[in-house]
Amino acid sequence: MKQQENVDMIKLAPVLAIAAGTVLTVGATGVAAAGSRGPDGSQGGSGAGRGFRAAAIVVDWNHELLRIVQTPGAQPATVHATRSFALLQTAIYDSVVSITRTGSPFLVSVDAPSGARPDAAAAAAGHAVLSSLYPAMAPAVDRLLADELARIPAGPPTQRGLDTGERVAALLLAARARDGSFRIPDPFTAGSRPGDYRPTPPNLAPPVFTHWGDVTPFVLRSGDQFRPAPPPALTSAAYARAFNEVKSLGQDTSTTRTADETVVGRFWAPPIWNTWNAIGENAVLAHHASLDQAAAMFAALDLTFADSAIAFYDAKYHYQLWRPITAVRLADSDGNPDTIGDPTWTPLAVTAPDPSYPGAHSTISAAGAVILSAFFGNRDEIRVTSPALPGVVRTFGSYADVATEAGLSRIFAGQHTRIDHVAGARLGTDVARFVLRVSGVGPVGLEP
Repeated sequence: MKQQENVDMIKLAPVLAIAAGTVLTVGATGVAAAGSRGPDGSQGGSGAGRGFRAAAIVVDWNHELLRIVQTPGAQPATVHATRSFALLQTAIYDSVVSITRTGSPFLVSVDAPSGARPDAAAAAAGHAVLSSLYPAMAPAVDRLLADELARIPAGPPTQRGLDTGERVAALLLAARARDGSFRIPDPFTAGSRPGDYRPTPPNLAPPVFTHWGDVTPFVLRSGDQFRPAPPPALTSAAYARAFNEVKSLGQDTSTTRTADETVVGRFWAPPIWNTWNAIGENAVLAHHASLDQAAAMFAALDLTFADSAIAFYDAKYHYQLWRPITAVRLADSDGNPDTIGDPTWTPLAVTAPDPSYPGAHSTISAAGAVILSAFFGNRDEIRVTSPALPGVVRTFGSYADVATEAGLSRIFAGQHTRIDHVAGARLGTDVARFVLRVSGVGPVGLEP
């Protein structure tokens, strides 16, 4: 369902049927006694289930999804993971604000019963979304819900929260069921002209997500709303500068790339939306965000990532620009006297199977920096780790610095030129600002 610029909210009666699946109830077994304190240290009232400890529920479900998408075979190969994060966090956010009324719902609003606990709603929404998207992961997802319910007082307020989260998740999933994400990817025919993208060595893997630019965005009007301008001509001086930079810095045996740049090129290799979601988790915990704040931040972050992925795939397959490995090996055919071919040139990292322009890392990273800066301020103490280099910790003083390094890492890895980086950074910035302006999801009572 496409969102209009004013983001019309879907108002749904509280008695609409819940999708088939686990029915969440609160019993005595394994659940804290009704008179005990909740995870936020409160015993009831308007603030119950909304404090810093309740915010950890949002982080828990985000972390569970990170675990799932990094499990081999768990994520459908033709469905981009950013969609799952957006569904998860939007369901949690809409469930929370349906109860707290501290913000505008993004897509679904229900009339939550009086006294419903928002922490229980958040847990139920997270459980419902992940159970629906990843049924094979049900045992782990059920365990997480049980662990969270064990820290929430049993009783009618919790049951009302569970019912609210279930209803919101079911309605949200139904609203996105026909967004085009499950259709068969478009067949791709490689071009043969200079500049045309074609599958890259060593595996010559077919390009991925050829259809993703046509998926219905969550907030954008269309995937091409912020489509970058065309890349410079192959015969231009700008192209030659970008070409020669990546040819020198991105080669596997480069003698101009520093030792630290080599670390950077390898460190940022994993899916960049995963890394930024982990950065978001750390920020929520470090800033002792409330449940309302954590839910809003993650909804804004992952809506932005989902629409950024749609936008960069739209541009990639619109322009179909060749990757550096092809550009360098076939440079003698590009008509530019300032680019010299090397038929044996190999990048530091194996090339991703999609066109070069714009860069995905740069798009997502710029978007992530805009969102996190809006919630916590640009200046922050940020520590980032990577499964690509266990034990290595990169430290930063601002989210903008994180975004810059993540984007430039793709030049050091031989994956992208600076042309791709600049276009991606601009695209991600445009998408993030639009989401903050139009979606109705924004900072809630946070002091940067």
